[in-house]
Amino acid sequence: MKEQALVAEVFLDNLREHEAVLENMAALAPLVAGAARRMAQCLADGGKILFCGNGGSAADAQHLAAELTGRYGYDRQSLAAVALHCDTSALTAIGNDYGFDHVYVRQVQALGRPGDVLVGISTSGNSRNVLLAMEAARAAGLTCIALTGQGGGRMAALADVLLAVPATRTPRIQEMHILIGHTLCGMVEQALCEPPRG
Repeated sequence: MKEQALVAEVFLDNLREHEAVLENMAALAPLVAGAARRMAQCLADGGKILFCGNGGSAADAQHLAAELTGRYGYDRQSLAAVALHCDTSALTAIGNDYGFDHVYVRQVQALGRPGDVLVGISTSGNSRNVLLAMEAARAAGLTCIALTGQGGGRMAALADVLLAVPATRTPRIQEMHILIGHTLCGMVEQALCEPPRG
C-alpha cells in the first residue's frame, strides 16, 4: 500500500508540474500557427519537411514525420516528410567517416532544397548536430523551425520560427513538444487535405 501511495504521489507531482508548464503555453499559439503555415506552404509547393533530433527528440522527429506521411486525423494523400535519423546506413556511415556532429548536416546538404523546411528538435537548443544541420539548411534556402526548451539555446539565433517551451526540465519540454507537433500536423492536414464527408 505504501508503494502504491508513493507512485500515486509521484504521478500527481508530475501532473502538477505538467499543468504549470501548460498554463504558459498559450503564448506560443501565434508562433505555432506561423510554423504550420510555413510547413503547409512548403508541401503545397512540392517541398518536403525534414526532421532531426537526438534521443527522445529523435523519437519525436520520427513520430511527427510518420503523422505526415501516414495520417494524423483522417485518411488523405501522403505528405512528404523524413526523419533524418531513420536511415541507419547513412547515420552510421556519416558518423564513422565525419563524426556524430555531422550526421544531420550531410543529409540536409544532400536532400534539402530551397523552400523545404527543417524542423530541429532539442530540449536544450544546443545539440551540436542539430545546430550544424540548421546552419546548412539556412545556407541552402530552407526554412528552419526549432522546438526547444526555455530560451531556445543557440538554436534561437538560427530559427525562422522558434517554439521554445517555457520550461527547463526535459520531460516537461518533451511533453509540450509532442503537443506542438501534433498541433502542427493537424493544422497542415487541414490546410492541404479535404476532410472526409459525412
